[in-house]
Amino acid sequence: MNNITIYDVAREANVSMATVSRVVNGNPNVKPVTRKKVMEVIDRLGYRPNAVARGLASKKTTTVGVIIPDISNIFFAELARGIEDIATMYKYNIILSNSDQNKDKELHLLNTMLGKQVDGIVFMGGHITPDHVEEFERSQVPIVLAGSIEESKQIPSVNIDYEQAAYDSVKEFIDRGHQQIAFVISPLYEPDISVKKLNGYKRALAEANIPVNEELIIEGEYTYDSGIEAFEKLLESSVKPTAIFVGADEMALGVVHGAEDKGYHIPEDFEVITSDNTRLSLMVRPQLTTIVQPLYDIGAVAMRLLTKLMNKEKVAEQTVVLPHRIEHRQSTRE
Repeated sequence: MNNITIYDVAREANVSMATVSRVVNGNPNVKPVTRKKVMEVIDRLGYRPNAVARGLASKKTTTVGVIIPDISNIFFAELARGIEDIATMYKYNIILSNSDQNKDKELHLLNTMLGKQVDGIVFMGGHITPDHVEEFERSQVPIVLAGSIEESKQIPSVNIDYEQAAYDSVKEFIDRGHQQIAFVISPLYEPDISVKKLNGYKRALAEANIPVNEELIIEGEYTYDSGIEAFEKLLESSVKPTAIFVGADEMALGVVHGAEDKGYHIPEDFEVITSDNTRLSLMVRPQLTTIVQPLYDIGAVAMRLLTKLMNKEKVAEQTVVLPHRIEHRQSTRE
């Protein structure tokens, strides 16, 4: 363990601790010969400045907290990569914590991050409750939501238009002649994004004068196994669907494999469109037609927005909605 302190460097270089501090922080008001002498001592002793101490002095730690539901979920992993790349570009360090989409844990992690003197937080969670908003507003550091919705739009955020994306997908099925369209939806106990997708699904049906059949709306849990279970429930419904819109890629893999296990074929028996365009949508056969969410860009734009807020730069728009599109692949017929 390196126990060399700024005092040791100052004593060895025969300068004041203030001079060492100025050298470490790149202050130009240091004579070149003094700077050279101090840097030689720093290199020889292996001194590493204490980032926390420097942060207390400057009131900045150049550290950002990232609260993420589950880093093992490829959806959030791709978002996090965008955050990390922009953080690195702007020389911020990241403290990342998994919240498991648990409200109490999310609020606890938020306070833990603040206790670590982070300069800002990127938050990805499930349902943003009034308790979340109250804690965000009390935090006194900038917070940006990435892939999470807060209805009052008080908190800066970066997303796509989830309702319109679902509408576009279901209308795609309708334009292909489908009437019995199932929706395997992500959890409704975290309603913000799920309900927007459900609204888009219902709006597309209503515009085509297709009644909503509640048997064809199956709630899943973001997981592969829940996709398999959802397909089995669809087979038990009184009306067999001909097309299935799925709210998350991992669930969509379960739907496809569940169909194959029962002897069905995609897209001959069921056409499938999924929501995320993660790498999983390309790894399954048939490859999945999908809503293209710019996941990396959502993370990157959220982090860039946060850097502006932390530096008190002017921000044109605090609620950022990025574009989406549908990528046609093998799970829908040509």
